Amino acid sequence: MPALALLLPTLLATALLGLASGASATTTSPSPTTSQAPAGQTVVRVGTEGTYAPFTFTDPDTGELTGYDIDVVRAVAERAGWRLQFAETTFDAIFAALDSGRVDMIANQVTINPERQARYLFSTPYTYSRGVIVTAADDDSITSLADLKGKTTAQSETSNWAQVARDAGARVESVEGFAQAAELLVQGRVDAIVNDNIAVLDYLASTGNDDVKIAGNAGDEVGEQAFVFRQDDPQLQQQADAALASMSEDGTLADISEKYFGADVSIPDGGEVTDLQGSDTRDTTEVVADTAWPMLRGLITGTVPLTVISFVVGMALALVAALARMSANPFLRLPAQLYISVIRGTPLLVQLFIVFFGLPQVGIRIPSFTAACIALSLNVGGYAAEIIRGSILSVPRGQFEAATTIGMGYAQTMRRIVLPQAARIAVPPLGNTLLSLVKDTSLASTILVTELFREAQIAAAPSGQFLPLYLFAGLYYWVVCFLVSVAQRRLEHRLERYAT
Repeated sequence: MPALALLLPTLLATALLGLASGASATTTSPSPTTSQAPAGQTVVRVGTEGTYAPFTFTDPDTGELTGYDIDVVRAVAERAGWRLQFAETTFDAIFAALDSGRVDMIANQVTINPERQARYLFSTPYTYSRGVIVTAADDDSITSLADLKGKTTAQSETSNWAQVARDAGARVESVEGFAQAAELLVQGRVDAIVNDNIAVLDYLASTGNDDVKIAGNAGDEVGEQAFVFRQDDPQLQQQADAALASMSEDGTLADISEKYFGADVSIPDGGEVTDLQGSDTRDTTEVVADTAWPMLRGLITGTVPLTVISFVVGMALALVAALARMSANPFLRLPAQLYISVIRGTPLLVQLFIVFFGLPQVGIRIPSFTAACIALSLNVGGYAAEIIRGSILSVPRGQFEAATTIGMGYAQTMRRIVLPQAARIAVPPLGNTLLSLVKDTSLASTILVTELFREAQIAAAPSGQFLPLYLFAGLYYWVVCFLVSVAQRRLEHRLERYAT
């Protein structure tokens, strides 16, 4: 298509609307395959939430991933000869990450139950805990599982506690994690939460929240938590079991437990956890101040590169799709129509999950940042294609005819007459597409990409400071979008000279 090389530079100018080019894209997600480290250690990719204090969370003082589960898996790795890579994601996506080969094991207080045992391999349990029911402080109507019948609880959809609540007759509202569930309870949007007693005690100690209380036990059964592996990876499970046995014998497990809980939760009768210091006791000002740089870093290394790369590639796809859509050749037109229809007819989140979690099941494994770029680019291409097509068709037909009359060829007509006018028409709607893309990059956090919004989530979970942190994240997005809008207006002004 001779117009491809001519139209692309003009239309891609909007991709550079005030954003710095050449940014280096980085992410905390692991490499796509398990490999051998130079020293001969096996690289093991560990899936964890990073927002489930005190088991797995970001230390507010050091900014490092820490917690009981993290310390235990690090001690296991030292004895098993592993080199760990941590991949942080929501709990509801963590099993999909394991199934698709994105991680090699899960370290996130996963409770052993028959359904999970049928699909996965579990290590020896390293935590024994009990569930509790949390309600509003002034609610005395719920004290046991029997009282949950007909009530609404907030749980992570794939957690064991969600099934416990359902079995008790409750209606479960799916949330990302315990911190979000607690906030819904505080706001009165749900009636109760069922969760691990240790996580609840840590939340109460960290937030000082007296609007909720532990109302009762979630049954008498003691839960057993363990590391999770794929069934086709028994070697890692056996190595973990051997390391855990050694740690139990020499007291390492007990020491780690005492450090976090003041009791030994690595054995069934190691004492009751009754009080915790709290994983994050900072006030609002301290939390926001400490999170300002991590969010800015997520913006620079995640959000901006994702936006620039996805917009540039998406515009190239859009141009090809638009010209194919205008072609009289059905072998070009029909595939373009199908592509545009599918992209515009499905949610972006579904497209991200298909590329990241779905394709590995047919042997196509793509790194998380690349997968995010692919999905976002395809999405931009589908929407922008119709904008470009409409802009070209908006140029009066007489412009083509006049150019032909004075002896201009097709390429010359497109370059000098049609494309400048089409670009002027396309810039405003393409600018809106770019603004939407800046904000849509926040969905990349669901597929192991650490960007601006993910940094806000990591800080909000242990601290409970949702409103100030999410407002601060919104401020960052607004600043970027404001700069893009300013650059868009300047570009529109420059293109006004092509007005007829």
